[in-house]
Amino acid sequence: MVVELVAAVLSVGAVYALAGMRVVQQFERGVVFRLGKLRSDVRGPGFTMIIPGVDRLRKVNLQIVTMPVPGQDGITRDNVTVKVDAVVYFKVINAADAVINVEDYRFAVSQMAQTSLRSIIGKSDLDDLLSNREKLNQGLELMIDSPAIGWGVQIDRVEIKDVSLPETMKRSMARQAEADRERRARVINADAELQASKKLAEAAGVMSEQPAALQLRLLQTVVAVAAEKNSTLVLPFPVELLRFLERAAPPPAAQPSAVQPSAATPSAAPPVTALPEPPEPPAVEREPERPELGE
Repeated sequence: MVVELVAAVLSVGAVYALAGMRVVQQFERGVVFRLGKLRSDVRGPGFTMIIPGVDRLRKVNLQIVTMPVPGQDGITRDNVTVKVDAVVYFKVINAADAVINVEDYRFAVSQMAQTSLRSIIGKSDLDDLLSNREKLNQGLELMIDSPAIGWGVQIDRVEIKDVSLPETMKRSMARQAEADRERRARVINADAELQASKKLAEAAGVMSEQPAALQLRLLQTVVAVAAEKNSTLVLPFPVELLRFLERAAPPPAAQPSAVQPSAATPSAAPPVTALPEPPEPPAVEREPERPELGE
């Protein structure tokens, strides 16, 4: 009877001990509540024991959490409607504060990130959102990290992931960029034309002083044309020969001027056709007067 009683007690003790065994992972910390009161000692990684029915162990993950922030619609300081989403990287540095001071530290960090992102959108210009993201990321990190310290959470990094613009704004920016590129291309082309004209003027001055340079340039042009198109036949013709032929050509004969008729020289007048005289109207015969009858 005694042996059975001892065996039963040992069995109950073994079950009780097994119920109090806990294993804490390397990336976790164990917060123990004894009868609802926080124990000062935070259990580290490894094997640990608690009193079943009296103690309650809550494990807290200390790994860095990657939390996406949903896209937030807002109006920038220069009155442009945008939609911005971000990513927050944070971790728990104090397991006890993360359990006691806030109900759900993940939800709290998410809501704080959304409100801070909206605030940053309203304080920034569109150009800052597109080109100066490092400064905005630092501002977001400070805004979220300030209240998160009391929750036992440390914000490691905040990154703005995407900035969505309206289609009308995208088209306007595309037209602006195209106009800017066209302006720069025209300026570069005009600068090139100016430099080329200066070089050509210098070359013309050199060739005017050295006529042989023009012939050398002509020969170089012939070589270049022959290298590109072998089927083309180029016959250089000196300009001096053309000028010589132009000077040697006789002047054109003067054309005889028309002789105008004078008063001494009778000119054959064209025959004048006599117009027929109009016919005379026929004579009207008058009736003889009748003698008046006497009374």
